[in-house]
Amino acid sequence: MKILISFIFLSGFLLFSCSSEEAGNESKTETGDSVKESNRIQLSPDQIRNAEIETGKAEKRKMHLSLQVNGVVDLHPGSDVSISAPLGGYLKKTDLIPGKKVSKGMVLAILEDQQYIQIQQDYLTAKNKLQLLESDYKRQKGLNENKVTSDKTVQQVQNDYSNQRILVRSLSEQLRLIGLTPEKLTENNLSRSIAIRAPISGIISKVNVRIGKYVSPSDVLFELINPENVCINLTVFENDASKLSIGQKVKIRTNQEAEYLAQIELISPNIDAERSAQVHAKMRQKTSDLLPGTFVNAEIELNDAEVLSVPANAVVKWENKNYLFIEEKTGTYKMVLIEAGNSNEGFTAIKSSVPSSKIVTKNAYTLLMKLKNSGE
Repeated sequence: MKILISFIFLSGFLLFSCSSEEAGNESKTETGDSVKESNRIQLSPDQIRNAEIETGKAEKRKMHLSLQVNGVVDLHPGSDVSISAPLGGYLKKTDLIPGKKVSKGMVLAILEDQQYIQIQQDYLTAKNKLQLLESDYKRQKGLNENKVTSDKTVQQVQNDYSNQRILVRSLSEQLRLIGLTPEKLTENNLSRSIAIRAPISGIISKVNVRIGKYVSPSDVLFELINPENVCINLTVFENDASKLSIGQKVKIRTNQEAEYLAQIELISPNIDAERSAQVHAKMRQKTSDLLPGTFVNAEIELNDAEVLSVPANAVVKWENKNYLFIEEKTGTYKMVLIEAGNSNEGFTAIKSSVPSSKIVTKNAYTLLMKLKNSGE
């Protein structure tokens, strides 16, 4: 019996001791967390007066705002050209390498093929036959007027003459397609080679062939870009897309801190899967410093808009986040997280909702330092 009573007493003592220890730990943890996580601070009237704390309310005002976005340098349509051979052939000559500058009309390569000779031969032969049919048509037409030949004969000759004209016109266009001038072609200047010329001035970006290789019309021989005619493709999130309009000015900055000016030319009406819209900005001056594919930061100047704002001194920064102090009651202030916009003329735009309570508009950093020091 004594053993049983002693066991019960010992068990109760141990249980009470453990419970007391756990309660003490919980109380300590809760107290420690409340100090560490607290976002409130209380000041006495003397402390408020000495710190020169002032309060006010957020208000709407017109501000000249800008929108920070990212983008990439791209080429304006018509400034990126792929060059092919219209009829194919063997590459006889070229001295191009990537990076070489060329001017419009400059010979880029010489191609050879017997089909070039065949087209020239067909054209001259068809042209001679056309002259013969033209003379025959005029003769038959005169005979028909004197009732010497039938109308059917004249019609047949006229049909042959018209078909030959079509053939000559077709062959002349094929000659122009490969860079030859039909009017200057004679039996004495037939050529087995043609020249591929640059359609624009610019820089060779790719060379896809070598001398002696046969290329077909679908093969891209060279790629040519004009780096002076670049544009900027900007990515704007859907919440900001409605703020944009054609003609707005854009400041472009690269990693080298160089700055360029552009303006919005086109705005995509679609929102993509990443909830953003594509905006096309045209450079306001020509430059060869921006290379296609370069990532840039851009600042779009928005029109004056009425936005919710607070004095710039009211916004404090802590661990890369923006906060305001609101006055819950006299002497008690609470630090609340906000999303700050641009600052202009001593005021900062607030993108997120702000409590209707008074906010600390002066010496807010004094409260921040006191709050964090007391937390430590």
